[in-house]
Amino acid sequence: MTVRPQFLGIYLNDHLAGAAAGVELFRRAARVHRGTALGPPLASMALEVSQDRESLRRIMAALDLPVKRHRVALGRLAERAGRLKLNGRVLTRSPLSDVLELEAMRLGVEGKACVWRCLEALAGTDSRIDVAHVRDLLRRAERQIHVLETLRVDRAAQVFTADGEDADSDRPSRR
Repeated sequence: MTVRPQFLGIYLNDHLAGAAAGVELFRRAARVHRGTALGPPLASMALEVSQDRESLRRIMAALDLPVKRHRVALGRLAERAGRLKLNGRVLTRSPLSDVLELEAMRLGVEGKACVWRCLEALAGTDSRIDVAHVRDLLRRAERQIHVLETLRVDRAAQVFTADGEDADSDRPSRR
């Protein structure tokens, strides 16, 4: 099987752009939640997501695939634009923002897991891909998905039900 570098380069650059947005989102969420129950797991994952982005860059370099910096910049811009959402509040951060951001983070990690699966499959035909490293990255993504889903479900229960804790009690009043 012959790898088509043009298509693989586009695919990996698109995921690198998504990773740039993901790193920004995780870091911002970790800052917003500093001092709350969500803070430590988000801070830990922010570091891991940044490391995963660097792993993707190294894999692209090993495959001689150039990074398209304009796509990475668009990824960061998309994350900032994603902050502008209808969340039931105008001037303050809404508890709904937590649920939506946790969903976005989970979806981003799901996409990252897809990249690792593709690279794992390609490793059988391209010795430049370290299959053991890719499998480690995939296992980490699967763990991140599990943690994010647990956090999302817990936060949704707080926000959407009268039985949940006061949805605003664990929240800083930052946007």
